[in-house]
Amino acid sequence: MRIVRLCCLLVLAVAAFSANAKMVQRAVDWTQDGTKFHSVLIYDDATMAKRPGLVMVPNWYGVNDGAVKKAEAIAGSDYVILLTDMYGEKVRPTSFTEAQAAVKPLYTNRALMRQRIGHALDQLKAQAGTAPLDVARLGAIGFCFGGSAVLDLARSGADVGAVVSFHGGLETDNPALAKNIKARVLVLNGADDKGTMPAADAFMDEMRQSPADWQFVVIGHAVHCFTEVGENSPGCRYDEPIAKRSYRLMHDWLHETFAGKP
Repeated sequence: MRIVRLCCLLVLAVAAFSANAKMVQRAVDWTQDGTKFHSVLIYDDATMAKRPGLVMVPNWYGVNDGAVKKAEAIAGSDYVILLTDMYGEKVRPTSFTEAQAAVKPLYTNRALMRQRIGHALDQLKAQAGTAPLDVARLGAIGFCFGGSAVLDLARSGADVGAVVSFHGGLETDNPALAKNIKARVLVLNGADDKGTMPAADAFMDEMRQSPADWQFVVIGHAVHCFTEVGENSPGCRYDEPIAKRSYRLMHDWLHETFAGKP
């Protein structure tokens, strides 16, 4: 009877802990060159076991509710994610025109893009004292514009284990930077993505000069935005089966990097 009572108490304790556990969303703000940035740290507090950390750069609409939801789904109990503001807290695009204007200064000044994403990585590392983050296991993932940003993080020679780009831009201002890459690089693009695939050959030539372990996956019948829920235009369309497949490839790549096995 005593054993039964103890078991019941244990079950109740576990249930109570599970009920209290939640996905943490915590603001992470910093100022760089006079611009204040507002990012969001995301992780599951059901366990405080240390886990890998990821800088995540969303599509060109930046940090918004949709990006937070995507970051929560990816983080699960596996990662601590810093959903990264690349524009500054006063820039929150809500239209195609606004987003296009927001990314222009970074696409025309890739050194600035590398500087901002590198600073975001430093800010992620700084969360180790208050989040279940293992700073020995760091990476970056990005979507569309965010894919361009994390590839530039890799080109900067950042000390990260892995970088994953989803339907991201492949161009660079300086192909010679590829020699700096330390990360394992996984790039996933749609075969019918007319915005990114014209640069595919030049990108592969660039990566051939890199010492990195890299993989370029071209997904048949996919166009741009295949992970972006709600997008449904001829050249920018969400594709649920392809999105799920690409996330599996990402998780396998990250797990192989951080755990040493697929």
